[in-house]
Amino acid sequence: MIINAVIIDDEVNNVDNLSILLQQYCKQVHVVAKGFNAQQGKDIILQYKPDLVFLDVQMPGEDGFELLKSLPDLYFEIIFVTAYDQYGIQAIKFSAIDYLLKPIKIHDLQDAVNKVVIKNSQKKQNLQLENLVKLLQQNEPPRIAISTTKETRFIKPDNIIFCESSNNYTTFHLNNSETIISSRPIYEYESLLGPYGFIRCHQSYIINKNHVKSWVKEDGGYLLMEDNSQIPVSRNKKENLRDLLR
Repeated sequence: MIINAVIIDDEVNNVDNLSILLQQYCKQVHVVAKGFNAQQGKDIILQYKPDLVFLDVQMPGEDGFELLKSLPDLYFEIIFVTAYDQYGIQAIKFSAIDYLLKPIKIHDLQDAVNKVVIKNSQKKQNLQLENLVKLLQQNEPPRIAISTTKETRFIKPDNIIFCESSNNYTTFHLNNSETIISSRPIYEYESLLGPYGFIRCHQSYIINKNHVKSWVKEDGGYLLMEDNSQIPVSRNKKENLRDLLR
C-alpha cells in the first residue's frame, strides 16, 4: 500500500532529513510535495490531497495548528514533528495519529507510519462495506454501514437524528434513544449522509434535517432536535443551514 505524504517544516535540513529517513526505512511512504511555511503547506495539501501530512508545529507566521484550523476538512492522517514536547495535548485535539520529537528516532518513525498503514487498511475495508450496502439498497430501503469496534451495523438514515464527533470517533444518536459509537471520524460520514438530508451544522455535528424540531435563537442559537437534544450551529454555517432547512 502506497501512502502519499507531504512534509511541512520551515527548516530545509529537517525536511531533507525526514525525506531520507522515509526513503530508507518507510518505503511505503511516497513524498509528493514539501512546504516550508503554513501557506505553502495549505496550498500543497489542497493540491495533492495526501493520505498523510508530516507537520512541524513551530513555523514563522502561522504555526502548524493554525494551518490545520484554516483547512475545510482534515481528511488525512497527521504526524506532528517538533523539537518541543509541550504540544501533545493540542495534537490530540486534532486527532493526530502520532507525535514525533526531533531528532527523529527511526523506530518511532516506523511505528507512526505503521499506524497510518493500519488505519488506511481499515478505511479500505469500510469502503468495501459501503459497496456491499449499495448492492443491498437495490432491493431494500437505503441503509448505511456503521463500523464499531465489535461489529458493523446497517442503519436506515431516517432512523438517525444526529451524529456527534469525538476525536476519531462518531456517535450516532437514533430515534429509538439508542446510540452507536463508530470507529470512523465524522468527516467520513458527511458525504455519505448528504444525499439523505443530513447537514454539517458544526465542526462536531451532522444533523438530519427531517428531525429538526426548531431553531432556537436565544442563548447564541441552537437546533432543537426531536429527541430534545440541543445542537450548536457554527457562525460560518448559519446562512447555508438556513437555506437548506427551508
